[in-house]
Amino acid sequence: MNKPELMAPAGDWTMLRTAVNNGANAVYFGVDKLNMRAKAKNFITDDLNEIVSFCKEHQVKTYLTLNTILFEDELLELDEIIPAAKKAGVDMIICWDFGIIEKCNQYKMPFAVSTQASISNSSSAKIFERLGAKRIVLARECSLEGIKKIRAATELEIEAFVHGAMCVAISGRCFMSHEIFGQSANRGECVQPCRREYKIYDETKDASLLLGEDYVMSAKDLCAIEFLDQLIEAGINSFKIEGRKRSPEYVAKVVSVYRKAIDLYFENNLTDEVKQKFLNELASVYNRGFSSGFYFDKPDGKDFINAHGSIATTRKEYVGKVLNYFKTPQIVHVAIETGSLTVGDNILIIGETTGVVDLTVNRIVNEEIEVSKANKGDKVTFNCETLVRPRDKVYLVKNIL
Repeated sequence: MNKPELMAPAGDWTMLRTAVNNGANAVYFGVDKLNMRAKAKNFITDDLNEIVSFCKEHQVKTYLTLNTILFEDELLELDEIIPAAKKAGVDMIICWDFGIIEKCNQYKMPFAVSTQASISNSSSAKIFERLGAKRIVLARECSLEGIKKIRAATELEIEAFVHGAMCVAISGRCFMSHEIFGQSANRGECVQPCRREYKIYDETKDASLLLGEDYVMSAKDLCAIEFLDQLIEAGINSFKIEGRKRSPEYVAKVVSVYRKAIDLYFENNLTDEVKQKFLNELASVYNRGFSSGFYFDKPDGKDFINAHGSIATTRKEYVGKVLNYFKTPQIVHVAIETGSLTVGDNILIIGETTGVVDLTVNRIVNEEIEVSKANKGDKVTFNCETLVRPRDKVYLVKNIL
């Protein structure tokens, strides 16, 4: 049994380096056109050489998303983006529009068929195989048993989601954002009106009622950590984490947890106790509650969240910035710009080149005097085994629950 690839989202340089540093085997990202996360920071075509160079140095594969609906006047843009991706050494394009597939074949560029194509049976898989696909990203509506049957019927690589946001619409085919705000979900512009609380209005009585106590269209996040072993045994080639619009610390935590879980499975050490520990870790960063999605049954009322936004068990608060880092003693010099920092605090140091460093402050020195607490205006040093850089931001991690 081959170890599955762990694929992480990269919405910007900080997220990309964070994903690589935490054990991703591959990253997927978009440029500033034709991708399903138009509201993410994204990269530009000129970044491709640097992205690929960095990832190859760390033996990480690169997948460029061109996964929106394509209009006629955008065909010429493909003649710029796809050759640039191939020249840079991008490993694969993720797409589903047949115009983009045609261009990939024209330029002999490997491609994976996006989940937007709603591939949910082996017959569909075979059609895309004849078109030259290397991989298919299965529809989120596929059950585990369905995936096993598709796996048995095709030689294509199979990719499936294991963690992150889920859409209330079948395969993301939703027009709500476009209808209300003029921003199409199918063009990567969704403003997620489904995540809101709604009222029912009776104009005859000029009265309104809240629609129950739930956010009735806001699905919980997918989390497969408790049944990851079953997905591995189903023969899925690549495990995909959703979240190009989420935070670097989300990427750091989720990638590191799934990295450890996959490795422990192949060491025969992925126990129920370990899974529960990992589940608690995943709950500490942005999430809307967890669901098993469609893997075992169709989602029902329990798979919708009854709160707005994240229910993470921790939050980060800005406290200061890095002034300097001294490699030999592994000491970081930090300016406290707001709040305070205490010995024993858990902190995050985040920067574009650094990525995310998660550490516990075990000792604080203020002007050569060891102290238990540093306050706003202090410039202090403490141990940090990982290289960080001037101007990196320092955040205090606080427990909410």
